[in-house]
This record gives sequence, structure tokens and C-alpha cells, in this order.
Amino acid sequence: MLQLKNKVVIGIDLAGKPENPTGLAIWKGKVMKTCLVYTDQEILENITHDRPTLTAIDAPLNLPRRGILRKAEKEMIKRGYRIFPPKLPTMEKLTIRAIKLNTLIAEKGYKTIEVHPTSTRKALNMPTKDWTKIQLILNSVGLGRDLKGRTQSSHELDAVIAALTARLYLQDRTESVGNETEGYIIVPKKQDWRTLRI
Repeated sequence: MLQLKNKVVIGIDLAGKPENPTGLAIWKGKVMKTCLVYTDQEILENITHDRPTLTAIDAPLNLPRRGILRKAEKEMIKRGYRIFPPKLPTMEKLTIRAIKLNTLIAEKGYKTIEVHPTSTRKALNMPTKDWTKIQLILNSVGLGRDLKGRTQSSHELDAVIAALTARLYLQDRTESVGNETEGYIIVPKKQDWRTLRI
């Protein structure tokens, strides 16, 4: 397992529009901090300030070559993960924003992966939408030391799960679903969250 003690990972639960809140989680060593941001500029400022080894974005980072689904979504659905097509009218705006943001991040020299926090929770046998239980679980595995005492928004919790997926990716505990042409979704190898060692 990689030594990740001093590495920084960032999780982003990206909103489709800048006027809506985007969840941001910054995981440095053993400290996790979260906040809500809005503009691409705010996101980029946090990335350049914290210089992450890896940033995980909860949004499609590529459009399908044809149709509304990429190979990644087709394979995820076959595996039992509920995931929305990037070309759905409600998703396309998010996808286009994510592609532009990803390009800006890459231009600054930082690596990104595409993740899907709901699928991460399913792979780790967590509740998928019970936010109170999800926060309790994150606290119990050591991801809530700095988050106790306040209820986090669903956007922040999704960002924490994205950051967790990034950390698992760096530990070679994930799978890449999709292909090089249309992009990969990173999902953890199946295990129970109780066995996680953070």
C-alpha cells in the first residue's frame, strides 16, 4: 500500500451551474476539510493552493461518441450501479462544465479522475442516500475528525466520498470502468466500509 501520509487529495461534487453549490473536500494527511464553492475560479484557487496529488470529480468528464451513454455508463449499469447518461438534458450542462473545468485543471498540471460517489457507497456497502447515516459512517472510519459538531450538506458528503475514492485509487483499491476513448469512471473494488483502513 502506498504511503499517503503527506499526500493531498481533493473531491469535488460539481454542480451543473455556478450559481448552485459545489461540494469541495480537501484531505491532507489525516485532516479532512469541506466547504461549498460556486465558481470554477474558486475551485481552481483551492486546487492551486493545496496542490493535490489527485482530484476526483463527481461528473462525466467526456461525452459519448454516439447516443446518450458511454461504454462506462453501460458497464456500470450492467454491474448494478444506477448512473445517469451524460447526454440527458439535465446532465449535459453538468458534463460540459466538467469537461471545461477538467481542461483548466490539466493545464495547471494536476491529475484528475472521474468518480460517482453513489456507486462508491454501493461498492463499500454504505447507504446510498441516507445522509445522516452516511455522515456517521464517515465519522466512524476517521473521515470526520474536523467535521463533527455540524451537519454537512449532501454536496460536502459527496465530495468527501469522491476524495475517499481518490485515496483508494492511489492505493490500487479501485477499478477503472470504460475505455480510453470515452473515459473511465473509477469505482472501488467491492468491500464493506467496516474493513476500510484510512
